[in-house]
Parts: sequence; C-alpha cells; structure tokens
Amino acid sequence: MKKVIALDIGGTNTRVALINENYEVEKILIHPTKIGEKEVFFASVVGIIKEAVPDRKDVVAIAGGLPGVVTPDGYICQMANIGINDIDLANDLSKEFGIPCFLRNDAEVAALAEANLGPHKDYKSLYFITISTGVGGALCINGRLKNSSYESGHTLFEYKGELHEFEHLVSGKYLGRLCAQDGVEGVEGGRQFFGLVKEGDPRIQKSYQGWIDLLASFIEMMQETFEPEIFTLTGGVMKSADVFLDDLRKACPKSKIEPCHFGQEAGLMGAAVFGFQQAK
Repeated sequence: MKKVIALDIGGTNTRVALINENYEVEKILIHPTKIGEKEVFFASVVGIIKEAVPDRKDVVAIAGGLPGVVTPDGYICQMANIGINDIDLANDLSKEFGIPCFLRNDAEVAALAEANLGPHKDYKSLYFITISTGVGGALCINGRLKNSSYESGHTLFEYKGELHEFEHLVSGKYLGRLCAQDGVEGVEGGRQFFGLVKEGDPRIQKSYQGWIDLLASFIEMMQETFEPEIFTLTGGVMKSADVFLDDLRKACPKSKIEPCHFGQEAGLMGAAVFGFQQAK
C-alpha cells in the first residue's frame, strides 16, 4: 500500500506521521522544533523522519505544511515564528531521502484536509480560515488548492479611521489591541475577550461587535471574490465558537459557515492529501 510521510512543522513542535492511502495514521512522532539555525533545523527534521519512519520502501512522497511563505516548488522564503528564511527544504529533503518532497504553507495544507476528507468533502469549493495567533486562508476547488491566499491576514482593513493589517485586530493575539482602539485596556488574548463577552460585560460589547463586523467583512470579500460554497473556520478562537458563531452567521447571510472537522490533525491529514495528489 502506498504511503506518505506527512510533516506538520510549527513554531513549537514538529509532527511527523506515516499515513497510508486509506488515510490511516500508521505512526506518529512529535519533537520540539529547532529554531533559529538552518543547519540545526534541517538536521532535526531529517532526524525525526528517520526515527518515525525507518522503513520507507512504500513511501511515495514526503509532504507537509510550514508556518510561513512557501513557493509552489517548496522553497521557504520566510518562517518568522521559526526564525529561518531562505531554505530550499523540499529539495534538500528530497535529496536526503531519495523521495519527492512537496511543501506548502500550513493553512493551505490544512485546507486540503477539509476539502478532501470528512463531512465537507462533497462541496465543490471551500474556503478555509484559521484564526489563532495570526490569520490564514486558502481556497480549494474540487479538492485542490486554487489560490495561495494564506497571506490574507495581512490584508489592510480600516478600523476607527486607521488602516490595520486584518490579523492585527482579529487574531487572538491582538484582540487586546482591538479593545484598546475602543478605550478598553487590560484585555489579553481571546480567552479573556470572549469570557467578558459571555459574561455580558458592557465595556467589551463595542469591541466585540467591531470584531464580528471585521470578520464578516473579510468573509464577504472572499465570498464576492471566489464564491465558495462553504467557509470552514478553525484556530484558537474556535474554542469560543459557542459565544460568537451564531452572531457571525447572522452577519454573513450569503455565506455558509461551519467549524472545521479536523482539529490538531488537519496539518498531517492535509499533508497526506497533498502528497498523494502531487505524487500522481
């Protein structure tokens, strides 16, 4: 049976799995990501692959996602959270193992899991959004990536008469900045923000409505541009979906919005999808 070595490389951990063509995870291994030095980083990725998958005779591809700017041929221009830029990781891994290697941005890879596996796979077009420390997005049509829009979090939006990068107001990391724009200080992160919303704290309601409006504007823009049949949402803010999801749906009457099916496994499962697609 054909298999893919799936990589999910994050700023904290690197996860490697051996996944067969039935999308069954046969092995999985997690190690801390080595950051800051190219040689150390590369050696650590090679090491965890060898440890996780010592027998690679049925492997048709290595594939994975990384948090940064990755070209279609797998060259990494920038990984800010890992502190490494300009590394030809896909080519280097392919040479190391003698196996084709395919890499993309982690949001794009996770989108492939939603578009090909689980309850949303029958939709022809799907737009994936992740909102955590930052914001990422990707469009899939007929199960394949069609638009490299993972930098969508850097789109400029106006708030209070000033232009801000979208993720600098909407992502969990920056919700305190959004509140400060409305004169509310001391809010740190999404957990506190949505906790105050749930409690009905009157100080936070203006910022909460602003957050809903910003996210709805983003979804409306993507709806008008790409006309996806469904939006799937994931990321840290979805821990508070019970607080905001109904309000967001009301603010986006033209769009179908659902939580992502895959949680932590989206990166690995999407990497497997990507690997099998590219290997063909």
